[in-house]
Amino acid sequence: MKLDRMIGILAILLQREKVTAPYLAEKFEVSRRTINRDIEALCMAGIPLVTRSGKNGGISIMEGYKIDRTLLSTSDMQAILTGLWSLDSVSGTNRYAQLMEKLSAGASDMLTGDMHILIDLSSWDKNSLPPKIGSLHNAILSGHKVSFTYFAPKGKSQRTIEPYHLIFHWSSWYVWGWCERREDFRLFKLGRMVGLQIGDAFEKRSVLPPDLSSERVFPSIYQVKARIQPEYKWRLVEEYGPESFAVQSDGTLLFSGGFTDKKSIVSWIASFGEGAELLEPAGFRQDVLLFAERIRKKYIDP
Repeated sequence: MKLDRMIGILAILLQREKVTAPYLAEKFEVSRRTINRDIEALCMAGIPLVTRSGKNGGISIMEGYKIDRTLLSTSDMQAILTGLWSLDSVSGTNRYAQLMEKLSAGASDMLTGDMHILIDLSSWDKNSLPPKIGSLHNAILSGHKVSFTYFAPKGKSQRTIEPYHLIFHWSSWYVWGWCERREDFRLFKLGRMVGLQIGDAFEKRSVLPPDLSSERVFPSIYQVKARIQPEYKWRLVEEYGPESFAVQSDGTLLFSGGFTDKKSIVSWIASFGEGAELLEPAGFRQDVLLFAERIRKKYIDP
């Protein structure tokens, strides 16, 4: 892509006093004529580049305008590299890593430095997610609607949205867009979308990124207290943190936390099997009993 190449050229010029057009042409696998057009485009964008012909000639940034190379330290570039490689884990390509190699040209220590942080953003289904991300990203950039079948706890529905943002949050990928059915902005989980189709172009609205705070998305409508057996301490620590419970004198764990709806409370308690007892809200204890009774009936021999 032209933009990637121009960013790479600029990164090289920031790190080297001078480079030649043949070097850049070989580096980016394009013709010298293409490099010359890129240099002209950079100059038109306001980057003061100087070209000199002859034996010691080359391309450089005008003296006095060059950005201080310490603006981005090695650790800064390594952090950028880690982030770009994490995007490769969902794109199914090594495009971002290749871009980072261009950005760090002439400073190989940035590539071989701290690689102890490895981020894999891909889901368990690595085959279906990258195409969805690619299609949605293209639809966002080009301003086209998308239609899909959506599977949610309340059932299956057909949706058409104006997509605005791709979001990775709560260990999953989402798209934020204007839903024609709801006539409002909604957040859709990519893993629940099937049959994605690109539709008509739309005129983009003025929109801010969504508020994804826990208080906004998962408001604590019900305060729950539950007695949890000690062998499930790892779950409480992982899901809600060590501050979510207190160890009792008999070794059991007294959990306190907020939930958005009754169904979530019942299913969460049931997921512990006999290792949990709901204490509050007391009115939901009967719902847990009925839930367990329905399961028991499924396994009674006729």
